[in-house]
Amino acid sequence: MKYFLSITLLLSILSCSSEENTTSADPVDDTGTPLVSSAIPIYNQAYQENFEADKISAILNNAKNGYVLLDPFQGEVTDHVAAIQANGNQVGAYISIGTGETYRDDYEQIKPYLVATPWGEWPDEFFVKETTSGVLEVMKARIDKIAAWGFDWVEFDNMDWAFDDEARDTYRITASESEAITYYQELCAYVHSKGMKCMAKNRVEDAANFDGVLYESYSDEKNWWDQSGAQSFLDAGKLVIINHYNEKSCGEVYSEYKGIYNDDLSFICEDAILKKYVHYNE
Repeated sequence: MKYFLSITLLLSILSCSSEENTTSADPVDDTGTPLVSSAIPIYNQAYQENFEADKISAILNNAKNGYVLLDPFQGEVTDHVAAIQANGNQVGAYISIGTGETYRDDYEQIKPYLVATPWGEWPDEFFVKETTSGVLEVMKARIDKIAAWGFDWVEFDNMDWAFDDEARDTYRITASESEAITYYQELCAYVHSKGMKCMAKNRVEDAANFDGVLYESYSDEKNWWDQSGAQSFLDAGKLVIINHYNEKSCGEVYSEYKGIYNDDLSFICEDAILKKYVHYNE
């Protein structure tokens, strides 16, 4: 009888301990089922604001089960796509759809569709002037290469280029807002036709066909985008990423954003002390 009571007591203690661990360590839904965050690690080799972007060597060593953004037209980057994917990562390819860059191999092909004045912030870039002629074919040719290299995503930078009245007047952008929307929707449809996903950049308005979004965030300019749009992507189970720049308290900012949205938000932060990206959910 003593042994029976001892075993019963032990099982009761273990059961209580298990319940306490579940409720204290893991969020649960109304039925008591543990909730699992869909946030994943984010790595970015394609761009940065103040410090070094993630290096390929570090990505190969550290990135697992995450989203890795590469600039596919930079050096020998595409040689590493398969190896990065082998660690469970989804690999995205960066392209700018709202500008032409003088250092790209296809600059001469895209040049006829660009404005005459360089972008003040980025003197090697020129805004796309209009979208109704050959620029779409130049972008599709890029996407063809990206698909052949085996990427999973295409990330559309500068897809908001034609929605600022001051920029339109300054640079004489003639593409209308409706034409710009049709342009990036058609490009996303083309990406899908190649078996890849579309990552929007800084806006999700009229982008319901996109599969995820990345927002650029700053210490003095946080959550500046349409919050309801970002939340709608999260609610739909889409990948939502915040890429935050030049921050001394990355952890605090991440907690702040999770408070605004939820734990499914993915986050990468340019650490002003370490002078490099720091990665979460690893």
